[in-house]
Order: sequence, then C-alpha cells, then structure tokens
Amino acid sequence: MNILIVGAGKVGYFLAKRLIADKHTVSIIEKDRVTCEELAKELDILVIHGDGCDPRVLEEAGIERADVIAAVTGDDEDNLVICQIAKERFNLRRTVGRINDSKNERIFTELGVDVPIDSTAIIAKIIKGEAAFEDFVNLMSFQRGKLVIVRLDLPEDSPVINKKVMDVELPPDSVLVSILRAEEVIVPKGNTVFQPSDDVIAITSVGNEAQLLKILAGKL
Repeated sequence: MNILIVGAGKVGYFLAKRLIADKHTVSIIEKDRVTCEELAKELDILVIHGDGCDPRVLEEAGIERADVIAAVTGDDEDNLVICQIAKERFNLRRTVGRINDSKNERIFTELGVDVPIDSTAIIAKIIKGEAAFEDFVNLMSFQRGKLVIVRLDLPEDSPVINKKVMDVELPPDSVLVSILRAEEVIVPKGNTVFQPSDDVIAITSVGNEAQLLKILAGKL
C-alpha cells in the first residue's frame, strides 16, 4: 500500500517506521527543514519539506499514487484541510485525520474525514473501561459514524470460550481485528480458539454493538 503521511512529529515518525516495517511504501511531508533532513538520513523514503495544505506540495509527495493519506500534524485545522484537499482535489478514497482537540471530532466527521482519530478520547475510554471493569468499550467510530471499533473482554462464562472463530456467527458487517492474550497479539483465523480473559478488538456497524456483546459475552 502507498501511504502519504503529513506531519513528522512523534506520531508521524513512529507511524512511518511501523508502516515501513510492514512493507508499505511511505512518503512524508513536514514543515520543519531540520526534521526533514534527519528523517531523510534515517529512513529510506521520500521526505518532502513543505506545507501539506499546499496542493503543489502534495503533488510533489506523490499524492496521486497514494492509497491513503494520514494527516497527523499537531494542528487540527491543518489536518482537516489536508484531508479535504486529498478528497476533493485528488479524489483520494481514504483519509485519516488526527484530532488533537476532542471538541473537533464532530466537524471532522461531518466534513468527510474517513477515519478521524481522537487518541485522547480512545485512551480515556480505555481507562474508563478498565476502572469500571466494563466488558465492552467503544473505542472509535469512522466511515462517518457508520462503523465502530470496539474492545470486549471475554468473561470466563462467555458462550464462545473454547470455540473456534469459524464456529461463531458474528452480527452482519462485523469482523474480528485482533485478540490480545496476556502479552501476545493474535490475528484471528478460522481455527483460532477463544480463551477466558481474551481481549477482543472488533469492527462492527453502529447498532450492532449489543448483538456482538451478546454473542461474545452472553450478555446485553
């Protein structure tokens, strides 16, 4: 996959390293020249010095070849503008926008950012879920609020314990993303067996959360 990242702060830097390790083609746009020079020395990728809000800079970075753009600067206005330009001018199908101020989540969604990521809200929800011993936490919504990423802790009396993934019928438009088991991260396959205390991450349609909870945890 060809991915264009705008913003080479800590988020952009570590995102780029992770994507490169996963064999994706990555390019970066960054306003700070010194940061660009350091990145170009460390990472074998295209690094462009410039403003990601400028269509000419986006073109120079190869946005027309990109499958996804991730606007992860520290400025919400810039991230929103970058995603809008990518959509409206370059017809990019997939935009990811970092939200630094949680109050801006609604406008990101309303203006068509495919995946608005509010890391503060996600962390807060995880903390809330851990503190309250809740089994089910809604981590994030995307696709303009049509899909949600959820986290579910399987209790010991879950009806799916010791069952294979292939034998569990999930709600429509639902997919298992990962299973966290102790220190291990498991990508679920058909023969993966659920175990007590598995921490399941799934994507489902809005409105299907309760059904997913019932199937995996046996409760509403």
